[in-house]
Amino acid sequence: MVKPTALLLDMDGVMAEVSRSYRGAIIQTCKHFLDSSVVTNEVVSAQKAAGGCNNDWVLSRDLIASNLPPGSPVPTLEEVTERFEMIYQGHGDVKGLHTLETLIPAKGLLAELRRRCPGKMAVVTGRPRSDCTKFLELHGIADLFDACVCMEDGPAKPDPFPVSQACKLLGVEPKDAVMVGDTPDDIRAGLAAGTRAVAVATPDDYAKAVLEKRGAGTGELAKACKDCGAEIVMVPGLAELLDIFEP
Repeated sequence: MVKPTALLLDMDGVMAEVSRSYRGAIIQTCKHFLDSSVVTNEVVSAQKAAGGCNNDWVLSRDLIASNLPPGSPVPTLEEVTERFEMIYQGHGDVKGLHTLETLIPAKGLLAELRRRCPGKMAVVTGRPRSDCTKFLELHGIADLFDACVCMEDGPAKPDPFPVSQACKLLGVEPKDAVMVGDTPDDIRAGLAAGTRAVAVATPDDYAKAVLEKRGAGTGELAKACKDCGAEIVMVPGLAELLDIFEP
């Protein structure tokens, strides 16, 4: 197997712990329009595992539409997006859920990966660019990445465009890159673009597997990634990438 020279990382669930931020915003947005708690974290995870859910605004609206009583008016995407952003970004004196996000891998590990593939690390995310930049700068890791492909740049994963575009920006052939993600959309996009595709369990999915005395790759999202062709399913933190990117 060709030794990889470039590393492409999804953000949510891979670098950013988002169970209380983006996931929480989905659940609270749905609750606002449904006036009930029928949309839970388990429901969101199941949708993510099914694939085609890379835009959380669209996912929120779809969940609302599928749970409304027959004949009820469905809110527009603009209405759902406005409520979602109010919850995620915050408003007035109310702090946004984005403040609850934490960095999953150690900064030192990311710095070592950067040392092993200098000039060849990129973020490939479905986040708006402003949210991506905010997270990278807040955690002091913006300088480790040479490119960021975000929501505004083109078709979303599972379309191969974001992965192909990242490889283009880094100046590498897809066969020389590794795409790391936590959903089937990430894996499908990587494989379709021609990269190696590696999955990582989200902290939430992994914790549940450990509590139930199961392996890291047995969670719902992890299993879905494996079924899509992920090379391996790593535990949260990305330490196993050091075995792929040798010194």
